[in-house]
Amino acid sequence: MAKPVSVNRVLKLMGNRFEFTVIAEHGREGNVAIDAAIEEVKRIEYLLTTFSDFSQTSLINENAGLLPVKVEDEVISLIERSIRISEITDGAFDITYGSIDKRLWNFDPNMTSLPDEQTALASVELIDYRNLIVDKERSTVLLKNKGMRIGFGGIGKGYAADKAKLVLQKLGIKSGIVNAAGDLVTWGFQIDGRPWTVGIADPEQTDRPFSALNISDMAIATSGSYEKYVTIDGKRYSHTIDPKTGLPVSGVKSVSIICPSAELADALATPVVVMGVKVGLELINQIKQVACIVIDDYDRVFTSNNINVI
Repeated sequence: MAKPVSVNRVLKLMGNRFEFTVIAEHGREGNVAIDAAIEEVKRIEYLLTTFSDFSQTSLINENAGLLPVKVEDEVISLIERSIRISEITDGAFDITYGSIDKRLWNFDPNMTSLPDEQTALASVELIDYRNLIVDKERSTVLLKNKGMRIGFGGIGKGYAADKAKLVLQKLGIKSGIVNAAGDLVTWGFQIDGRPWTVGIADPEQTDRPFSALNISDMAIATSGSYEKYVTIDGKRYSHTIDPKTGLPVSGVKSVSIICPSAELADALATPVVVMGVKVGLELINQIKQVACIVIDDYDRVFTSNNINVI
């Protein structure tokens, strides 16, 4: 009997770097399975992208303040799950985030001051998941106010990773990783029988991990300010904007969420950055099967109650 092989593919999907690694009986089986997983991600991208006038997301945005738009049940379900995340994070996660006025923010060396509070608030005045009306019976979505926009940037990659994993499993792939630009999901074991191991990036040296976790049959997503931020008057501000204030958040460099679903990990990582160490960890400690590692601006490491970092 031939030994299993590891098959790997890296390509750009959903505007991001996707990497597929599968353990298969032979190379052809692995490549056929990865082809199918790629097609699944492309299908999801076509549904959710804001870069096509014909996607269901774009149609919802185009009709904001005008009329409900009929969409696929899959999109309805994803929006409903997004609203639930908004509710439990008290709006720190919000798919109507697409409504933000981006002209205020460039996060480059030319940015030497923050806008005043009123200007910042005005930039987020259309962001409010409670004005996103879902009619499940009719499969329609309505944005109540003109100018509102939804976007799945905070949950879509994780969702795509989970769906690609399901496709691979249905095709008989018992072990693998789908890595959607750092939002990744694993199942099974490596070719040598060991669990899959994932490194948590060191916020100051992102090319090397500060810790490693065995996460077979789990997903992980990381969000933080370590790749894009600005320092004003000695204080570091993340590129993440608080949807309630319109101002960039500070205090947290990195949040990693570990749980069974890449979608949930993706959706929870950024709101914990917004909520801060104390409130964010209090939330995670209330959710079953979800763990969290937070690194603050002073490089202190905090974890949820159900995880130990060495």
